[in-house]
Amino acid sequence: MSFAKMGLSAPLLRAVEEQGYQTPTPIQVKAIPVVLAGRDLMAAAQTGTGKTAGFALPILEKLSKGPRAKANQVRTLILTPTRELAAQVHASFAAYGRHLSLRFAVVFGGVKINPQMMVLRQGVDVLVATPGRLLDLYNQNAVRFNQLEVLVLDEADRMLDMGFIHDIKKILALLPKQRQTLMYSATFSDEIRGLAKNLVRDPVQISVTPQNTTVKSVKHWLVPVDKKRKPAVLIHLIKENNWEQALVFTRTKHGANRLTQQLEKEKITAVAIHGNKSQNARTKALADFKAGHVRILVATDIAARGLDIDQLPQVVNFDLPNVAEDYVHRIGRTGRAGSTGEAISLVSADEFPQLSEIEYVIKELIQREYLDGFQPVNDVPASRLDRKPKRPKKPKKPKAPVQENPGEEGQGKVQKIQPAGRRPRYRGRK
Repeated sequence: MSFAKMGLSAPLLRAVEEQGYQTPTPIQVKAIPVVLAGRDLMAAAQTGTGKTAGFALPILEKLSKGPRAKANQVRTLILTPTRELAAQVHASFAAYGRHLSLRFAVVFGGVKINPQMMVLRQGVDVLVATPGRLLDLYNQNAVRFNQLEVLVLDEADRMLDMGFIHDIKKILALLPKQRQTLMYSATFSDEIRGLAKNLVRDPVQISVTPQNTTVKSVKHWLVPVDKKRKPAVLIHLIKENNWEQALVFTRTKHGANRLTQQLEKEKITAVAIHGNKSQNARTKALADFKAGHVRILVATDIAARGLDIDQLPQVVNFDLPNVAEDYVHRIGRTGRAGSTGEAISLVSADEFPQLSEIEYVIKELIQREYLDGFQPVNDVPASRLDRKPKRPKKPKKPKAPVQENPGEEGQGKVQKIQPAGRRPRYRGRK
């Protein structure tokens, strides 16, 4: 199968060739014909499988044959959970549609809203947005959806994890009922399927990877280590293996800043990216990392999806994620587009509950490798996949029945009978 045989026009084929792609990935082979046919779609695909091109190329093909967007109107809306992912999806549309007369825009929070309003005045054929900023723009009459043809929810599971469900429902209420809807997610939980019931109509369902599995091109293993020695172990791995680049995940923003300072003290160039950083600082940090000016990018889970870094060789979980599914998304930053990668987790004994949950979700025990000189004092307990189901709670014993006392005049008064041997409590004044 080739792109030329998938019904794409010459301008798109030219752009694909200029991007260096020759044959479509499995998700593209399955998704592109469905989108071109106008069907709704639910696609399960991990990051790095080429899913963005899987919806961008057929959408561009359809948009190129229709009327241009009028002032403040949008023909295709793509919702993403994070600013980084929004910027990346917008860049992909701009690259694939470079030979088409279409307008693209991206809007997200953390930056001034007025320049975004100015762009929308002209009307855009493809708008990539985060939910909160999109609602802000709608409330200021900067964007309308009368011309909307296609809605894409990218990383739908992540949107629910980040609490965007109410914003998504508000946006859905504003959109035309007659539209094509595409939903992409790494996993399809019960919550996602519940959302899909009111979102897609008779969808085609495709999947290119089993649910909650790790990418086969990624070797992932863990190093048991005491929590206080984690920075020393990371520095040892970087220097001993002469890593040129690595993406390191921490659980907290403060932890990301502290680790960055510790690396810099060891003459290892590092930069942190997290929610407390301004959008300009996050954009610059990512650009410096991609350009090779920085060896180590330390990130919280805002960067677990949406970072598109070519040939990223190493990912390190300095802290295990609290949400087990995020482990799959984190290590999916490496081993992309057919290349191989390595993901290493530094695990302390107090993180065993998170480790156990991760292994249960991915249905495999993660290989352990001890480092000479860094053996932990408090080792990580042994794992097992055959976890026993929780026992059902025993029903509570019924309380003693209340007995009736007819009283002296047979008035049917109700009172509790005191147990034998216990003196009644005196409630009067002493």
